[in-house]
Amino acid sequence: MTGWRRGPERSQGPYSGFAFAPAARISDDGPVSGDVPSWTNGVARLAVLTGAGISTDSGIPDFRGPSGLWTRNPGAERMATFAVYVGDPAIRRRSWQARLEHPIWSAVPNDAHKALARIGEVTDTWVITQNIDGLHQRGGSPADRVLELHGTMFGAVCVGCGDRTEMAAALDRVRNGEVDPACLRCGGILKSATVMFGQTLDSLVLAKAARVAQECDLMLAIGSTLTVEPAASLCAVAVEFGASLVIVNRDPTPYDDIATEVISEPIGVAVPRIADQLLARSAPS
Repeated sequence: MTGWRRGPERSQGPYSGFAFAPAARISDDGPVSGDVPSWTNGVARLAVLTGAGISTDSGIPDFRGPSGLWTRNPGAERMATFAVYVGDPAIRRRSWQARLEHPIWSAVPNDAHKALARIGEVTDTWVITQNIDGLHQRGGSPADRVLELHGTMFGAVCVGCGDRTEMAAALDRVRNGEVDPACLRCGGILKSATVMFGQTLDSLVLAKAARVAQECDLMLAIGSTLTVEPAASLCAVAVEFGASLVIVNRDPTPYDDIATEVISEPIGVAVPRIADQLLARSAPS
């Protein structure tokens, strides 16, 4: 999977033409009290793929939901497109103002982030996140067990020389009047240390994520539309190698057909319950 670029949305998953047993579905009403799903049995290795939906309870809007950033302002997606960003100084100026005002700086981990950290205390757990907010680490998941597929908002990088600095220092320059701060080393264009549309994902991070998907017993896909590749295809990788796939998302995804279970309850309710179920299964009898 090396060499993959962060690409556009897709309308169907790669297994849409195959026949699978229909996934069990849990609505907003939740499961019957006391029911413990069979996919919680024997989970020694857990992979968790998270998208923007897991952070909405922390005050960070998602992108494609009813109140999502790109739903309300379709033009904002241009600021996340590498070729547009590099080629248009006006877009860069807008981007720096957006970074300055981003809710990420005041966000705190929510119950779902903390629940995943609880699971990681007793189960071999990897978090593969499409998010750039650092909330998994701040919520208690070890930094060396979080794979940030799309980078981090907390760093700034030069597109010319590759020099990497802290985002906080770049934002201080914006506050002091630099509308489009340049690299202090070479004068090149600065951007956040995130993967924009059209950029290549870090091959080492992506390769590690693929191995985690191949080796897990259970993959939880939480708060993602599963429409952006190559991240979404990790669900298919996990299923192909024998894992159960459980999707927790408000809206349908292209991978629902290959999931063992699809849960549309609020993430802040569903994920802590899943954590309790997995921890109960792992407790000594």
